Amino acid sequence: MKTLQLSCVAALILAASAVAQMPMPKPGPEHKKLDVFAGSWTLEGDMKPGPMGPGGKVTENETCEWMEGGFFLACHVKFSSAAMGNGSGQSFLGYSENDKAYTYRAFNSWGEFEEAKGSWDNDTLTWLSDDNMGGMKMKGRFTMKVNSPTSYNFSYEVSQDGTKWTTAMDGKATKNK
Repeated sequence: MKTLQLSCVAALILAASAVAQMPMPKPGPEHKKLDVFAGSWTLEGDMKPGPMGPGGKVTENETCEWMEGGFFLACHVKFSSAAMGNGSGQSFLGYSENDKAYTYRAFNSWGEFEEAKGSWDNDTLTWLSDDNMGGMKMKGRFTMKVNSPTSYNFSYEVSQDGTKWTTAMDGKATKNK
C-alpha cells in the first residue's frame, strides 16, 4: 500500500512539473480580429413586426473590453425598446481553436441565454444560432458588416428551416468617442 501511495505522489510531482514547463497560451490572430468591437458603442435598430414582437425602434449602449489574457471580449449592454421594454445584458466573444469558429455567449435581464458560432468573410462577421422564440425552434443569423473602425451595420434574421430567412431587426452601430 505504501508503495502505491509513493507511486501516486511521484506521478503527481511529474505531472505538476510537466504543466509548469508548458508555455502560457497566447491569443492568436483570430482573437485580435475581434478588437474592432472593443470600446463603447451605440446601436440603433429597427425591429420588424414578427415572432420577436410588434416591432419598433431599439437602442443599445454597449461597452466591450478585453478580459485579462486577451482571449475574450466581455461586453455589457443596456437596451431599450418601446415595443419590448428595457433591459441589460452581458456577452462574451472569443475564438475556439477546437471548433475553428468564433464564439458568442450572452445572458440578459429577461432570463434569456444565447449562444452562437461565427465566421468572418472579408469585413463581415456572421453568427449562427439555434433559438427558441415563444416555444418555437428557429435558426438565427446575426450579421455584422464592418464599415470602418467606428461603425458597422447589423441585421438579425430568423428561419424555421435554415434556408428561407426573414429579417427581424437591422440597424447601425457607431463607436462613441
